[in-house]
Amino acid sequence: MDLASVMRLAELTDLIVPMTVRAVSDLGVADLLVDGPRPVAELAAEVGAHERSLCRALRALAAKGIFTEPEPEVFALTPLAQPLRSDHPMSMRAVYTLLASDVQAWAMLPHSLRTGEAAFDHAHGTDYWSHLAANPDESRRVDRWMHAITRLHLRTVLPCHPWGELSHVVDVGGGDGGFLAGLLGRYPAMRGTLLDLPHVVAAADRVLTEAGVRDRCEIVPGSFFDALPAGADAYLLKTVLPGFGDDQVVAVLRRVREAMRPDSRLLLLEAVLPPGDTFDVAKLYDVHTLVLTGGTHRTAEETAALLDRAGLRLDTVRPTATLTILTATPA
Repeated sequence: MDLASVMRLAELTDLIVPMTVRAVSDLGVADLLVDGPRPVAELAAEVGAHERSLCRALRALAAKGIFTEPEPEVFALTPLAQPLRSDHPMSMRAVYTLLASDVQAWAMLPHSLRTGEAAFDHAHGTDYWSHLAANPDESRRVDRWMHAITRLHLRTVLPCHPWGELSHVVDVGGGDGGFLAGLLGRYPAMRGTLLDLPHVVAAADRVLTEAGVRDRCEIVPGSFFDALPAGADAYLLKTVLPGFGDDQVVAVLRRVREAMRPDSRLLLLEAVLPPGDTFDVAKLYDVHTLVLTGGTHRTAEETAALLDRAGLRLDTVRPTATLTILTATPA
């Protein structure tokens, strides 16, 4: 019997650690350990948890190197636990959140595998974005998740493209402006336009103001399936297209093409699928997208074919440590 393979499979298919990390992260336990080890009784009292249950959860995570137990029922941070702090410069606390609606959707993954449809829709009777619009608390938690991911993207993507050449960027489907705020903050001569659905951009004024770039950014409530602001140097679509099927993607790209000048460029920031069985996080995101929206991540070649249908030409493909930057121009 190949015991090593059995044990490795058990490790890879574990649900306990991912769920426990998210629950402990939502409680904010790591924030209480910044100054050093503390007894679990104190931690439980401060976060409003059941002492014995919290101890069991932290012991399970400590066994995986997430937290440590230097003395019985006393816990401390480890390097793996540090990003769970709210004040960490690359804090991932908001990313590791536990949303019941997501868990319920994942339980319906077999439906997606049988039909190709979003498991989320099957679990909740509505699509992902409509659900968030109807549930403001969940929408705010997803916004915080996006901001945490955006900090990571800004650090990895900005050094890999000549953004300083652009004077006006339209962020199409840019959420509440987190990425555009970071981009404008890095390039003081740049102007921006943020476009997304009205309820999505509702918080953009605050985000852009707090970043000190509100005076250089126009907020346009609207849909990227409708006419877009025309004549910008560049149109940015960051992690937007994987949420949609091919025909919808082409419809969005055609709207971008209609708005572009002959010398404008389109910048797609995507997790691009590589060939073969080489590990890439895009392959994990692809299943995540299937579950939530029924959309798909694509190879560079598949993206190029969709661009061609919209009257655009793929010029460059530049991988970074996180997303890939795909640059396209009018054909």
